Amino acid sequence: MPRATGHTSTSHLSSTAHLLGRGYRPVPAETGHTGLTVHGDLPPQLDGTFLRIGPNTRGEHDPAVQHAFAGAGMVHGLRLGGGRAHWYRNRWLRGDTVSRELGELPTPGPRRGLDDNVNANLVHHAGRTLAVTDGGALPLVLDPGLRTVARTDFDATLPGGFCAHPLTDPLTGELHAVAVDPAGDEAVLLTVDVEGRVREALPVPVKGRPWMHAFALTERHAVLFDLPVAHDPAEARAGSPAPYSWRPDREARVGIVRRDRTGATALWLDVPPCFVFHPVNAFEDADGRITVDVIRHERAFDRDRLHPSESAPTLWRWILDPREGAVLERRLDGRVQEFPRIDERRTGLPYRYAFTVELVPGQGAALCGPALLRHDLATGRTDRHAFTGGRQSGEPVFVPRDALAPEADGWLLTLVYDPAADRSELVVLDTADFTGPPVAVVPLPVRVPHGFHARWVPAGW
Repeated sequence: MPRATGHTSTSHLSSTAHLLGRGYRPVPAETGHTGLTVHGDLPPQLDGTFLRIGPNTRGEHDPAVQHAFAGAGMVHGLRLGGGRAHWYRNRWLRGDTVSRELGELPTPGPRRGLDDNVNANLVHHAGRTLAVTDGGALPLVLDPGLRTVARTDFDATLPGGFCAHPLTDPLTGELHAVAVDPAGDEAVLLTVDVEGRVREALPVPVKGRPWMHAFALTERHAVLFDLPVAHDPAEARAGSPAPYSWRPDREARVGIVRRDRTGATALWLDVPPCFVFHPVNAFEDADGRITVDVIRHERAFDRDRLHPSESAPTLWRWILDPREGAVLERRLDGRVQEFPRIDERRTGLPYRYAFTVELVPGQGAALCGPALLRHDLATGRTDRHAFTGGRQSGEPVFVPRDALAPEADGWLLTLVYDPAADRSELVVLDTADFTGPPVAVVPLPVRVPHGFHARWVPAGW
């Protein structure tokens, strides 16, 4: 596994000391368990698989010298249905290095770039569940048993790499992505049709290879984040798996790109220096203004090149006015938080509710926290579901009660780590009683390391 020394200090080590806890340590083997116990009642509508992905170093992971985004990708899954928890299993994602170390044949399919380690996110599209990442690596196709079965370039229609945070347009069913080539000076706005083939690839010029980890979508536009974290040749020469750093000489700007105008350039609007890993959602009004809600970091990968640990991320709103060439910003909530999720039926549309993971102040680079927050953006009210006994929640996923349910009416599913037992559990909350007790808890006989992103995939894939 690549090792990067980065820039460390006594203050850095203290701010990331929690990363040495058992909850962050990789698990050494693939396992499978059936007949899981359920405390409470799993709603019968939950018929599918809860998935979670993240880095899981093969061997010991030392956060003092290894990048937080390194580590071989591992996917964890719990199959639910009929009010039962049928199984839990975990599987390494078969990039070339992992396949070779396991003595297996390489995963079939095309190859792009120098590193094919995929560990960032999951998406379900055109009947396939895909593991995706930054940096140019191609998506990996998973089967319902979590085996890696192929790489895909969408039937040879993908011109380059893909991205870590594609978005599904709920109105068209198409998948959208912004891919940035680590070796080039352009972002490519991709549209993948409902059959799983790229129907449009729109290049957008950018400067200095920015790290565009995610983007936002509206009905007519894509919103790009060109911020001061960008490619760092020195980090690349040192072998960093994520060779990006804070570049104070770079301007911070947000780009607006028409989705239906081939060859168009972005309209760039300046914002104060910051970094955004995860936007919450975006939408536009009749006058052309675009509202973008984001989790805003004051800085990232500056003094600490190994972890995004240098600021306390909070929830902000940007209102982009293309006609005035201006951005109005305000903070919506001052609690430290990350990993936003919404009712994805409202992606790119006006919406009311956002869920986030509350983090512990001062614990930079955390992938978990002691509570989940539900923000009502219409009233300004925030509800908090706290986990007791030192238990820590990762990113949740929302599942609507049914196809016609009101926004955010359904269930929130999340993996929670119990440090006293050194085990994880799946917790199911009913949003009708968000602050109340879970409707169901599925204790696992193993620990799931704190990771990145989660996905719910309905049965039948």
